[in-house]
Amino acid sequence: MKKIRLGILLYMIMIIMTGCGVVGNKSTSLSIIYGIVSIVSLLMLIVYCTIIHNKEVWFLFLFFSVFIVNTGYFALSISKNLQEALLANRIAYLGSVFLPLSMFMIIISVCKIKYKKILPAFLILVSIVVFLIAASPGYLDIYYKEVEFCVINGVGGLKKVYGTWHGIYLFYLFIYFGIMVIAIVHTSIKNKLESKIHAIIFAGAVFVNIIVWLIEQLVNIEFEILSVSYIISEFFLICFCYLRQEGLKYDQVQTANDVKEPISEEVIEESQKITTVISDEDMEKITFFLQGVDNLTPTETKIYNLYLEEKTTKEVLKIMNITENTLKYHNKNIYSKLGVSSRKQLKEIAKIL
Repeated sequence: MKKIRLGILLYMIMIIMTGCGVVGNKSTSLSIIYGIVSIVSLLMLIVYCTIIHNKEVWFLFLFFSVFIVNTGYFALSISKNLQEALLANRIAYLGSVFLPLSMFMIIISVCKIKYKKILPAFLILVSIVVFLIAASPGYLDIYYKEVEFCVINGVGGLKKVYGTWHGIYLFYLFIYFGIMVIAIVHTSIKNKLESKIHAIIFAGAVFVNIIVWLIEQLVNIEFEILSVSYIISEFFLICFCYLRQEGLKYDQVQTANDVKEPISEEVIEESQKITTVISDEDMEKITFFLQGVDNLTPTETKIYNLYLEEKTTKEVLKIMNITENTLKYHNKNIYSKLGVSSRKQLKEIAKIL
């Protein structure tokens, strides 16, 4: 399941890094394609809401942002005058500004990084401010010093001269990129990712997409490739979400079907032998413990046996190839099933048996 999470992070990073283009900076001659892409974006959002049962707010936010961006691209391509073009440009920026916010929140959630409850509200406020700056053309000359409507190959667009505040949007994007990299590195150092290799893959994917984005800014392309890349990324994102969902279902079914044999007569006889030296209360705990051992899942049984072999936490993590948080999750289940509160108590009862 960790690999699936990492795959989700990878494709989300692809979404945001391909989404860092300057809105309305290229002209296009294929308005109809923008319309199709916008419709497909909406369908992707509907598909996510339909097939994914445990929906997450920031995933919905991300899919909706992509739909807004592509809608803005389409509206810009069919605009007939400066007012319509500026409105379309604002719509596209609305999605582009909130897209990195949603992706960042998903990353820190998947990486299980703790944060204060006020953080999302603060980031939303910052995003609103950045959007208002980007949406100022037509009212103020701080973002675009000069802007005029143009038609190229029958398709509407904007010809502009950037103002002094235009760099704020790019700074905003690079800040998000930086803190996302820091989050991934921090998670890797804390051994919350499956392995160091995955962290390297993440970092490599991010830098590759930065290079692709920079090349796109330097090359004059008549079509917004970003709109199509959004769709491709969304498709893989939905696939990974679906696989994670089905994987969780499989794990639950396996656990439910993991029927154990009843306690053997030999174990019962051994329990009866020690009743003369153990109180009735302790005897109930031991009986509960024995029954709990038989109800452990295969993974929990392996961890239980490693504890009996006096393995340390680091050794268990290495042998099982799991993270510390995953081990804590298994420990909670093991202790609950065995009726103990700690590893020490577990080993004491097991030693008596």
